[in-house]
Amino acid sequence: MSSIRNPETLSALDRPNSYIGKTVPRPNLDRLLQGRASYVSDMELPRMAHVAFLRSPHAHAKIASIDAAAAKLMPGVIAIVTGGELAAVITPWVGVLSHLKGLKSAPQSAIAIDRVCWQGEAVAAIVATSRAAAEDAAEQVVVKYEELEAVADMRTALDPATPVIHSSLGDNLAFERVHDAGAVDQAFAASDAVVEAEFVFGRHTGVTLEPRAVVADWNAAEARLTIFQGTQAPHMVQNIAALHLGLREQQVRVVCKDVGGSFGIKVHIYADEMATYALSKLLRRPIKFVADRVESFNTDIHARDHCCKGKIGVKRDGTILAFEIDDLTGIGPYSMYPRTSAIEANQVVNLVGGPYTSKNYRARARVVFQNKNVMCQYRAVGHPIACSVTEGLVDLAAMKIGMDPVEIRRRNLIADDAYPCASPSGLRFEQLSHQASLTKIVEMMDYQALRVDQAALRKRGIHRGIGIASFIEVTNPSAAFYGVGGAKISSQDGVAVRLDAQGSVICQTSITEQGQGSEALTAQIVGSVLGVSMDRVRVILGDTDMTPYGGGTWASRGAGIGGEAALQATKVLRKNILDVSAVILQSTPAELDIVDNAVVNVSDGAFRIELNELARIVYFRPDTLPPGIQPELMATKHFVPREYPFAFTNGVQAAWVEVDTDTGFVKLLKHWVVEDCGTIINPQLVDEQIRGGVVQGLGAALFEKCIYDERGQLTNANLADYLVPMSGEMPDIDVGHVVSPTKESELGAKGAGEAGTAGAAAAVTNAVNDALKPFATIITEIPLTPQVILTALGRI
Repeated sequence: MSSIRNPETLSALDRPNSYIGKTVPRPNLDRLLQGRASYVSDMELPRMAHVAFLRSPHAHAKIASIDAAAAKLMPGVIAIVTGGELAAVITPWVGVLSHLKGLKSAPQSAIAIDRVCWQGEAVAAIVATSRAAAEDAAEQVVVKYEELEAVADMRTALDPATPVIHSSLGDNLAFERVHDAGAVDQAFAASDAVVEAEFVFGRHTGVTLEPRAVVADWNAAEARLTIFQGTQAPHMVQNIAALHLGLREQQVRVVCKDVGGSFGIKVHIYADEMATYALSKLLRRPIKFVADRVESFNTDIHARDHCCKGKIGVKRDGTILAFEIDDLTGIGPYSMYPRTSAIEANQVVNLVGGPYTSKNYRARARVVFQNKNVMCQYRAVGHPIACSVTEGLVDLAAMKIGMDPVEIRRRNLIADDAYPCASPSGLRFEQLSHQASLTKIVEMMDYQALRVDQAALRKRGIHRGIGIASFIEVTNPSAAFYGVGGAKISSQDGVAVRLDAQGSVICQTSITEQGQGSEALTAQIVGSVLGVSMDRVRVILGDTDMTPYGGGTWASRGAGIGGEAALQATKVLRKNILDVSAVILQSTPAELDIVDNAVVNVSDGAFRIELNELARIVYFRPDTLPPGIQPELMATKHFVPREYPFAFTNGVQAAWVEVDTDTGFVKLLKHWVVEDCGTIINPQLVDEQIRGGVVQGLGAALFEKCIYDERGQLTNANLADYLVPMSGEMPDIDVGHVVSPTKESELGAKGAGEAGTAGAAAAVTNAVNDALKPFATIITEIPLTPQVILTALGRI
């Protein structure tokens, strides 16, 4: 129990009884397992009404008329509100960022007014005493449409003959970025082999267990709106709701309790959610909206719909000389608000070729409008595209020159002692570990033994393949990500900690919890720094009235930014406690420490005073303290990265698969991940975040795709036709770590939430192509459905 070192020189990682780096039970576990979670869909408020949205069956059409006369007479109907009526309460918005030069979008309304631009866009809101009554009434609303030609194919969206969705914008080009670094043409000319391929990615979505849900409650007496919503960024929602409803931020409270999964889906502002806020203000009563599964498929943001032409040049010795890409993506009819739908393509440009030493890189990304559901950020924004293109090209280059896929990576990945350095796209890397990660994964998977097994099985007609994919991941974004472009999305996080009257700790943090363990990691940090047991730490989050201002949880930032804020705030509280302890004990702060909920001597660990007794004196008997002593048992700190715009993590993934060349089915046999997220706070949480991310990446690789027809109709908006990975199809996923803490923070944590998704699809695609080598066929399209594989093999 004794601390023989000066506690002031110890970090949270090496303090006595530190929880950092340990797997400990999650504080919210019992509550969740006992069914005591509090989800928005469970909420009931006095006078609460329910809204159902009547949605367009057309991808593109003018609204000629809306006849709601019969519907208004239906039992339970309170109001039927059109877009024009709601526009008097809430203003439209435009999803642009000033630092993405040339990005444009048309104004979007909470409910369509004159024209619908995708199948599923709301044309009217039916408010009733129950959701069922609202849905029944919606069937009686008659809308006459004048159908317009839909822009469904992103490949033809820019053709002169293709209709322009928003005439005020002039064309269907939302954003274009061109990047040219080094001497690309000369590098390709000097290459011994040049390989080109077109990579195609299926559009997919998040499929969260809990659909999007919101209860908005306008209190006219207080002139205040309370929004209960499953969101990743409560303060962002507060700002935007106030802005478009003509309110001040102090008039809006956002409460986010338990959330059944987000994955980036719930970090955006949706039109139907904005409409729900406005309806509450218009009707002066609580309004509840919970999306059903079909609505989720048609309105939750989609992602990853890319067609990317890639090119790589190499020497015979494996040296990569140049990368070139031309990326095209369709984003739907609007740029999503406020984060914009250009970020994914911009990230692709930023990340292609990132792990490698070649400085010759040319890229073009074009983002086009189309009459489909809006696309925007989803778990590991742009990373799977960039990783699949980069790692696919590296494998193709290795195949072309007859080099082992591991060896070509070993020769070209940035050396671990080469940092800090910059990528060819201009990203600044503080410290990564590509070489150490590659070495570790080769050992974990026993790479050479797998190659021996593969050769033996191939002779028996069993086609197995090994796929490798190195990746980098953007985490801990600073204001350079959104704030610089004018978006009111905070890059800082804040934490307030206080010692209560019985010696426990209340911690209020601006990060949020969607199941990834924010409560646990915060409690671990606070308990470790202060010297109290975790059962003495209560974490409060997800309430703009109760927590410091901050960004919430997205881009793997919770531990790296929110965790550091918790550490710094708790350090201040610890100092304050030791200062008053020294007065009470007639000692000095340097001679005291806090261990196991008590103040002890540094020298011998001897007990001096319990924290609950110290709190009793401070709160109830301050008269016993010397004159001039006013203890402050509360501290608040904020943290934001400054030196680097982002903290990058890195790693490598490997897949071992078997392809049935008769049926086209792919069996996932084993998957490995080595990941470097800096300081690991809770190993189990990190590993399970990575595994969860891998599963989503495997879904993209093999199963998930939103299928639209030529009229812009989503044809598989249900879980019977839209396939998600199931437990029986998933392989064992082994996770290993290399640790390179960031020096931007004392905690040294980066992020881990998206790392698994970044490289999984690339590893599986490379493994499938490795398995199909005897057939001299290459597939660069995902998902790798049996149809895709059999078509590539010429069997259908």
